[in-house]
Amino acid sequence: MSSPGSAIRAGSDPYHVGHHNDELVSREEYTGAGAGGPAPRRIVVGYGFWIFILSDVIMFSVLFASYAVLAGNRAGGPGPRQLFDLRDTAAETGLLLLSSFMCGMASLAVAWRNQLWTQISLAVTGLLGAGFLTLEAREFAHMVSLGAGPTHSAFLSAFFTLVGCHGIHVTVGLLWLGTMMAQLLAKGFQQNIRHRFLCFTLFWHALDIIWVGIFSLVYLIGTILP
Repeated sequence: MSSPGSAIRAGSDPYHVGHHNDELVSREEYTGAGAGGPAPRRIVVGYGFWIFILSDVIMFSVLFASYAVLAGNRAGGPGPRQLFDLRDTAAETGLLLLSSFMCGMASLAVAWRNQLWTQISLAVTGLLGAGFLTLEAREFAHMVSLGAGPTHSAFLSAFFTLVGCHGIHVTVGLLWLGTMMAQLLAKGFQQNIRHRFLCFTLFWHALDIIWVGIFSLVYLIGTILP
């Protein structure tokens, strides 16, 4: 009568230790997202870019906190009530919100593989973003002409740093948008191009959310509080 150990000594290897090429081990055990293999590239790219977005959110959180601490340090200079025009800021907000909506329409056009509407939607997104930057640059120029530049007080230094950093991000987003339009037009809806487009849309919508925070906490509250 054979013992359980004799079966192992005879060559039985129930866990396939050292026998990865054995015919009993199928190839499917080592490949495929559902069988312990690597996740689809779309998930990996999206997850990695979300980490970048979160790091950007942390940076803006620090800038928001700095502004909140320094908002009252005006060195005898003008404050938000004297400098901010909510009509212009509301127009900036409307342009950026509309650009985010058009970016969403571009995402639908990419999903439908419609080149014409993809290009139109992205072009309108870019024009709205450029309009936002134009109004913001005009606001900065007006403040500087009044002697309220970033070096005048701690309040203005924090303001220009926070809002200017967001403006730089929008500028980078517009350059990225132009690159995406050229790639989609030249190479079509290839998988890697669609992955890059996914990252762009995440970036653009994140900028929209950050601006809503700036509009609410800097402009609205700034003009209400003394």
